[in-house]
Amino acid sequence: MDERLASMRLVVFGSSGPTGRHVDQQALDAGHQVTAVTRRPEHFPVGDHDGEAVRVVGADVADAEAVTDAVEGGDAVISTYGVPYSRRRVTVYSTGARHILAAMSRHGVDRLVCVSSTTVADRPVPGETWAWRRVVEPLLLRRVLGRTLYDDMERMERLVRDSPVRWTIVRPAGLYDADGPGEFEVGPPRLQGRFTSRADLARTLVTEATGDEHPRATVDVVSRGTPPSPLNFLREVTKIGRQGGGSQGGSRLG
Repeated sequence: MDERLASMRLVVFGSSGPTGRHVDQQALDAGHQVTAVTRRPEHFPVGDHDGEAVRVVGADVADAEAVTDAVEGGDAVISTYGVPYSRRRVTVYSTGARHILAAMSRHGVDRLVCVSSTTVADRPVPGETWAWRRVVEPLLLRRVLGRTLYDDMERMERLVRDSPVRWTIVRPAGLYDADGPGEFEVGPPRLQGRFTSRADLARTLVTEATGDEHPRATVDVVSRGTPPSPLNFLREVTKIGRQGGGSQGGSRLG
């Protein structure tokens, strides 16, 4: 491995979210430097690592100037930010992507890894049940709870794919909490499986950002450990959607 890849400066958007915190911790554990970008810098936990390895930046992805300042000095960008389900038109994914890509161009940063969702995939998982394929995913998740959110994710994906950077779009399935990474699979869409732990997603994001395994490609990441039951997961999705605390299949990212 060359020296640059051995220790990289990773700019992580959405660092205050559950997935972002996993990304920060795993990147620091691997010896990388992290610019933790969050709208709430005063609440960001540095943890047990030397503060010099973490640069905490307060910025909203809707603020182009703040995003430009945050990206300066980075080697790669990891985007994990997310917003709750909303009946109002969601634009934060596409707006944030536009600002991040512009900032990367200005500062000569060429590697972007961003989180989307398997819910926006244009073809079903092979072997999936009829109820999940025809009712749960397209109707409940996509058209009832998350219509405006997933529409904007599609706009974000188009912006990223049309950009000149070395991008990787990572699509997790329904997100759930786990203490640390376990067994999981990463590959071109679509992989069988309904759930992804945030720890497994974070491991994938850090691996992709510090390597070059899937340049200019979209990949699924699916956990192979013990998932939550589908019934409990759907209850959590609907609860989070009503309370305004979720995205990515009902699970807040950043």
